[in-house]
Amino acid sequence: MTIAAPEPQHVTAQPMRDTFAETVSAALDTDPRLAVVLADISADRFARAAQRHPDRVINLGIREQLLIGAAGGLALAGMRPVAHTFAPFLIERPFEQVKLDLGHQGVGAVLVSIGASYDGAHYGRTHMAPGDVALLDTLPDWTVHVPGHATEVERLLRDALAGEGNVYVRLTERGNAAARPVGAGLVTVRAGSRRSAGVVVAVGPMLDRVLAATEDLDVTVAYTATVRPFDREGLNRLVAQAGHADVLVVEPYLAGTSAHEVAEALGDRRHRQRSLGVRRDTEVRGYGTPADHDRAHGLDTEGIAKAARDFFLV
Repeated sequence: MTIAAPEPQHVTAQPMRDTFAETVSAALDTDPRLAVVLADISADRFARAAQRHPDRVINLGIREQLLIGAAGGLALAGMRPVAHTFAPFLIERPFEQVKLDLGHQGVGAVLVSIGASYDGAHYGRTHMAPGDVALLDTLPDWTVHVPGHATEVERLLRDALAGEGNVYVRLTERGNAAARPVGAGLVTVRAGSRRSAGVVVAVGPMLDRVLAATEDLDVTVAYTATVRPFDREGLNRLVAQAGHADVLVVEPYLAGTSAHEVAEALGDRRHRQRSLGVRRDTEVRGYGTPADHDRAHGLDTEGIAKAARDFFLV
């Protein structure tokens, strides 16, 4: 389906974190399997749920390795744990526990992060995690959601809570103006002509900027809020419909994280690809604002537009 493009917007009207807390708190009332494990972060948002379910809302304090270890123990006991904190403290700091206490034990949990790559830039490098999805990509059988709107968070979370496997939901303070269909692979937001220059895949909160950056280009713009598993069949189909097998992926984390997925999807055809994301060749040491980091990494509208023109108009 083709959906009209909204104007770019960088701050979500309803914070994703609030939607997450509301959705999980309501689910605690109806699903006795669920348990929430916190490391101080967002404890205020679960205060009422903790009063109703003191045995299933557990705040361990700032002990992130224990956060994941406890989630693994709850999962081994037949529970469906939801673990939550900032992305670097949820994925990077306790990665050994993620690898062993969840993956190696063969149990599932729902990990929900905030902070994205650099939402908390004012806190410094400790609170930035552009490599979180790439790190999880070293482990098998993870589902990874990167929603671009608070409404998408609720839809994705409900499925994750009812499931069995390991799921990572990556929340951000900045998103798109409108929610998009989720759960059905790549969604065409703007269709190019039969002679189009190729396909742009916009991940989660990057969509509105991508639409604005490519408005003068004859390209197909596709959206996804689920990057693992990656919709390889959908990408192959979109490329077959386009005039050229050229693919630009714009993702809000480490550049090239999904490059291997594009290569696998298009392994049966000659193609060109380019990845835009948080740069690998430099570290931005100034704290600044998220917008400052976007500009430094070429992830603002102007930077995406230049990269898209350089890639497609050759």
